[in-house]
Amino acid sequence: MTKFFCKKVKYKAIFIDIDDTLLDYIPCCREAFDAAIKGLKIKNYELKIPRSEDELFQLFFDISGRLFSEAKHGLHTIAEVMDLYPAEFCAKAGYPAEAVDPFKHAFRAAWGTTHTLVPGAKEMLETLQSKGYRLFAASNSFGHLQRSRLEHAGILHFFEDTYISMDIGYDKPDIRFYQEALRRCGLQPSEVLMIGDSMTTDILGAQAAGMDALFFDRRGNQSLLELIQCLNDKINRKS
Repeated sequence: MTKFFCKKVKYKAIFIDIDDTLLDYIPCCREAFDAAIKGLKIKNYELKIPRSEDELFQLFFDISGRLFSEAKHGLHTIAEVMDLYPAEFCAKAGYPAEAVDPFKHAFRAAWGTTHTLVPGAKEMLETLQSKGYRLFAASNSFGHLQRSRLEHAGILHFFEDTYISMDIGYDKPDIRFYQEALRRCGLQPSEVLMIGDSMTTDILGAQAAGMDALFFDRRGNQSLLELIQCLNDKINRKS
């Protein structure tokens, strides 16, 4: 069931999260991870205990997932997480300490080209654009990497601007992220809807800033086209 957190349903613009809303995080993460591991092999960094690449990826995914979850609750900044998870992964996997920086840099370089779309993402953007909404990407990460990924995915042109935490200076769900994004696009909170897959960073963060929010429930097998139909139904009922 779609969770629509709204007071109003007439909007001038829509903020849209990137990872697991537009771009499919797990295959993108695996692609960047495989490239980073390949780089370590080329540099002849060896594990103390042999593991399969699937086992290594699961270890990496668990570590990064925990750290990003902690960041959502204010225990780390996104910038700190970007340094923490390569170091913890290499240590627990059994790579030597000098492998941390090569792994981190290789992962980031590869991450900037990953672009697996969530099914229906392009169609959703086309639909929203055709209805006259101003579209803005709103994400936690490095600005240049996220813009590169959107460009590789062929959807960057849909966005009037991209609001990324490293550029904004604050991480979602910090209310200051949303306040600065609203300032930059010149709109009031009541004029903007936030769409995202995280109840913490996207929904509660936007609500704290006075915005409406529409939750994309990927775990509940919801499709983006179903999400937009829900938005259309709400608007039509209020019209």
